[in-house]
Amino acid sequence: MAEKRKIGMWLYKNGGGEAIGKKIIKKLKERDIKVVDDINLRDATAKNSNIWYEHKNKDIKLNELDLFFSYNAGEQTIYQTYLYQALNRIIPMINSYNSFALTEDKFHTSFVLRNAGVNTADYRLFHRDEAHIELQKILKKWKGMVYKPTNGWGGAGLSKIEDADSLRALMPTLNQSNIREVFVEKFIKYDNTDFRVDIVDGKFVGCYGRKAGGDDWRTNITSGGSVFMREPNDKIIEVATKAAKACGADIAGIDIIYDQEKEEYVVLEVNGIPAFATPEQEKIGLNFNDKKIDLIVDLIDKKTKKQK
Repeated sequence: MAEKRKIGMWLYKNGGGEAIGKKIIKKLKERDIKVVDDINLRDATAKNSNIWYEHKNKDIKLNELDLFFSYNAGEQTIYQTYLYQALNRIIPMINSYNSFALTEDKFHTSFVLRNAGVNTADYRLFHRDEAHIELQKILKKWKGMVYKPTNGWGGAGLSKIEDADSLRALMPTLNQSNIREVFVEKFIKYDNTDFRVDIVDGKFVGCYGRKAGGDDWRTNITSGGSVFMREPNDKIIEVATKAAKACGADIAGIDIIYDQEKEEYVVLEVNGIPAFATPEQEKIGLNFNDKKIDLIVDLIDKKTKKQK
């Protein structure tokens, strides 16, 4: 009799996440795959050749699991991601640590996408010591740009620079922080809406739109943006699929806008942990959760199949 497959999972609980997790566990059980749920690597320790999870009545060698599925952006810690990297050297992860780390860094993502032939905003990266001079030069050429911390999510830390005053206002932030690199993107003229496209295992899952709130230009929900129903065309799905593949992401949420001047679609960001639709969003018609669950279960099943 074949040994039963066993995976670890850490999926967010808020915004309908707990119900999503139960559905995933149920469907995996139907395929004879056991799930050890709610494993936060923050509580794990390493002892010689093993990474142990001894918490909540669980005593597990994580490196002996068949796979680990980590899907919790809001509760990540430096220690947790450090063990994420170590564990992925031994067992499969969704997403892989390399893909996770890439999509957490905005410059690295744009660099990889550009080299894969995916349109992104024009960008510049330079050392902080050259920031004032370089930003002045770029502002004269671009007329408008967006400063982005290379890590972070939800629109945190973004600053739009349109003139000398807004540039001066940014400098104290750069001078007081511990960053060494400064990353800016050319501001793209668009209609203040975007497409969020979910991809799992190279397959299209679903799409919705986000619209900036009031006079803001940021579409992120945490920055005041709102969600609305939006259907993608074939080109948008093609761009999103290509971006996910370039990043090596099993699961990805790709943020795409339409550049009104260049008349082309542009990828703004690739998210390695795109949220499922919340119960409130499902009420307005976002109905891709079941499809996403099925594709994730298929992916886990495929990655944990024992080699004969």
